[in-house]
Amino acid sequence: MEKYTHIGLFLAIVAGTIVTALTVNWFFRRFLQRSTLVMRNDPTNYVFLRHALMGLIYVLGIGWAVYTLPNLRAIANSLLAGAGILAVAVGFASQHALSNIISGVFIIIFKPFRVNDRLRFQSGMKGIVEDITLRHVVIRDFENRRILIPNSVISDEVLVNSDFGEDKICKWIEPLITYNSDLQAARRIMQEEGEQHPNLIEWRSEEDIAEGAPLVRVRVVGLEENGYRLRAYLWAKNDADAFAMGCDYMEALLQRFEREPRVSIAIPQRRIYTSEASKPTGSGAE
Repeated sequence: MEKYTHIGLFLAIVAGTIVTALTVNWFFRRFLQRSTLVMRNDPTNYVFLRHALMGLIYVLGIGWAVYTLPNLRAIANSLLAGAGILAVAVGFASQHALSNIISGVFIIIFKPFRVNDRLRFQSGMKGIVEDITLRHVVIRDFENRRILIPNSVISDEVLVNSDFGEDKICKWIEPLITYNSDLQAARRIMQEEGEQHPNLIEWRSEEDIAEGAPLVRVRVVGLEENGYRLRAYLWAKNDADAFAMGCDYMEALLQRFEREPRVSIAIPQRRIYTSEASKPTGSGAE
């Protein structure tokens, strides 16, 4: 009878551990949603704390459950007696896991990025930080796929964080127009199309406005093989608005340049000579 009592207590503790962990997880998720939407809090610390608490609950709960069974308690006491040797073995076996945990703690402390930040990696991969766990960071790319990167790996990455510091973004659009185009007409069209877009924001100081600085700056940034390289500087409140504005702006420029006879988009041209066509013919051959 006592044996069944121990088994029942073991199962009760395991079930209680699972229920407690799920309750804590639910509470933190609800708190994160409310604090992020209503109070505009940074959820990064709470996300990491949620994973840490759940891990601690499972470790303590399973350890308590194991200790309630006499047979398993004897095994646990034997393991504790050799804890020094076990710690060394576990240390060697879990170096990578511990490095991920330590790197995750450093990410939370120094905050090179936060949950909901937009990141771009050296490989060209882009995405939004969705979660930071004890082991890895979850990145949601713009095709709605999840990319799991170990904390120790992402800590050594060179990242472009569009939301670090201030969210304001300057978007560069660089059309190439032919040398026989009217440069002033092209500049005027680029300024007009930029100023009409709803995502464009005011970036100028009072001094800039007093000096007559345009809302959309357009500069010649290159003299290339086929024409002028122009650059329009478009300011948006965040990276998402800047991307949408850039796409709309390029389409609007294409339509305006097609209607403007004084402006032509430069198209690369190549003349190819074949071996037959290059042979001299007619009376000029000797």
